[in-house]
Amino acid sequence: MNLIDGKAVAATVLAECRQEVLALTTQGIQPGLAVVLVGEDPASQVYVGSKVKTCGDLGIFSQKIVLPASTSQEELMQVVRDLNNDPAIHGILVQSPPPKHIDEEEIIRAIDPRKDVDGFHPENVAKLALEDPSGFVPCTPAGSMRLLAAAGIDTNGAEAVVLGRSMIVGKPMALLLMAKNANATVTVAHSRSKDLPAICRRADILIAAVGRPDMVKADWVKDGAVVIDVGINRVEDPSKKSGYRLTGDVDFSSVSPKCRAITPVPGGVGPMTIAMLMKNTLQAARQQKGIA
Repeated sequence: MNLIDGKAVAATVLAECRQEVLALTTQGIQPGLAVVLVGEDPASQVYVGSKVKTCGDLGIFSQKIVLPASTSQEELMQVVRDLNNDPAIHGILVQSPPPKHIDEEEIIRAIDPRKDVDGFHPENVAKLALEDPSGFVPCTPAGSMRLLAAAGIDTNGAEAVVLGRSMIVGKPMALLLMAKNANATVTVAHSRSKDLPAICRRADILIAAVGRPDMVKADWVKDGAVVIDVGINRVEDPSKKSGYRLTGDVDFSSVSPKCRAITPVPGGVGPMTIAMLMKNTLQAARQQKGIA
C-alpha cells in the first residue's frame, strides 16, 4: 500500500508558486487575494487563517474581511462588488458556508469570473466542461488530480467512480477525470444510487466525497484500487484534547491494506486545496495582467 502524502505534494506546489510570485514581482505585479468570512464558524475561521498565512509565506498580498453573522445579503453583495473593482485584488473567495440567510448562489454569481479562484461561477463551470484552460478549476478536485499524477497513477482507460455529486467536488472531479488529458471512464454515484458497494467495487480509482465519516468499508473496494478520500469529518473522541478527531469518508484502517494507493485524513487532500487556491490566484493575476 502506497500512502499518498498530500503535505509533500502540496509543498512542491507551493514551491512552484513561490517561484511564480518572484517572477511576477520582478515585473512589478503583486498578486492579491481577498478572503471574506461572514460569521464566526470555528472551522471557517481556521480555514481562512490558513489561507491568509499561506499567502504571507508566498508573498501574495492578502486582504481578510470579517463580517458579522448579521450581515445582510445586500451588504455582502456590495463587499463583492467593491472587490471586483479593486485592481490590487486578483482573486476573491467568500468562505463557505455563509450564514443560512445568505443566498450563496447569488454571491457566487456576483463575483467577477476572472477573479473567481474557487472556480464556482457558472462561467468557470462551463469552461471546465469545455476544457478551456483559461477557466479556474475548483481547488479540491484540482488538488486530487495533482495527487494522482504525483503518485504515478495512470488514469488513461481507468474505471473511476466518484462518490458524491456536489458542485464543489463531485461534478468537477468527474469532468476532470473525463477530460481528454485524463481519459478515464467515469461513474458518478450518490445517496440515491442502487447498491453503492457494488458500484464502488468496480473502481480502479475511487474518489470519496460524500461527507459521511468512515462510510466506505473494505468490502466496497476492490484489491489494488486507488482511493482518494476527500472527506474531512469531525467525530467526537473523548480521548483527544480537542474532544474530536478528524476522519475521512473512508474507513482507513480496513480499506488501506487493500489499496494500491490511498490518501490519509488528515494530510491527504486537505493541504492540496489551499495549494491549488494559491495556483489559481497566480493564474488570475497573470490573466488580468495579460501575461501568458
